[in-house]
Amino acid sequence: MDTMEHKKPREKPRARRSFTPEFKAEIVELCQRGGRSIGQVARDFDLTETAVREWVRQAERDAGTGDGGLTSAERQELSVLRREHRRLREDVEIRKRATACFAKGTR
Repeated sequence: MDTMEHKKPREKPRARRSFTPEFKAEIVELCQRGGRSIGQVARDFDLTETAVREWVRQAERDAGTGDGGLTSAERQELSVLRREHRRLREDVEIRKRATACFAKGTR
């Protein structure tokens, strides 16, 4: 009894591609029209089904009909706030070091 699966050789990973918001919107529209499945649209345009599903989910969130995740605007705001928070933490760390240096010099 052979329980080992025969695996096909691994393909070289595809380079990460980026797509314009307009292209994503067109793909989402094709999926939502109902003529073709998400899998079929993904195959037709040489995209991963996972990416297309995420684009459709995000479009639904942005339209207010999604699963309650963050809208694109909320994601962008969160990104800006995280960047600002990181910068402020760095500023605090620099001030702590400067204070420690000045305290050493006055003793």
